[in-house]
Amino acid sequence: MRISRKPTGAKFFELFTEIGANIGGGVELLREFVQAPEADRVELAARMHALENAADDATHAIIEHLDRSFVTPFDREDIYRLAARLDDVVDHMDAAVDLATLYRVGELPGGVAVQADLLCRAAQLTAAAMPRLAEPQELTAYWVEVNQIENEADQVYRRLLSELFNGERDALEVMKLKDVVDQLEAAADAFEHVANAVHSIAVKEA
Repeated sequence: MRISRKPTGAKFFELFTEIGANIGGGVELLREFVQAPEADRVELAARMHALENAADDATHAIIEHLDRSFVTPFDREDIYRLAARLDDVVDHMDAAVDLATLYRVGELPGGVAVQADLLCRAAQLTAAAMPRLAEPQELTAYWVEVNQIENEADQVYRRLLSELFNGERDALEVMKLKDVVDQLEAAADAFEHVANAVHSIAVKEA
């Protein structure tokens, strides 16, 4: 295996930017899915899964580039961690859409649309931050805002659980819907983990 001894930061930033864009597309697809009639969900779920595969490919490209690179823009462990956390975001969104489709859930609670809107805000911030990783110290506002969004998402999630367990739905429907909202909550957590990874990089590079 040939090891490159030239600085390779530009390629890493390009790949991280690609993943950020994929996440943005995934969140828009999620918002469309949440509002779509059940008959349209299979096609939307297939599109989401294709996007998840593209995100996997970009993540694998980062790892392969990392293995071939002698010089990296920041710690190798941080590059790997950031790539994995970004991949987690898409995985959880894909899981939420897939479960809603497989379970054939009916109308989703209104709070699910709120979850999707919060994920959209986090995705926009994340996509904007990825091309700026060369100067992570300039991204303070990014990780602060993502943390605030995750706190809002926690509150929405708790209200959704309260609604699901208020006794108005049968137990099977509650279980199905909880699986979906759990995955969306996990996606919000994953966005925060991405922001924390960027914060860690900034601290080390300061």
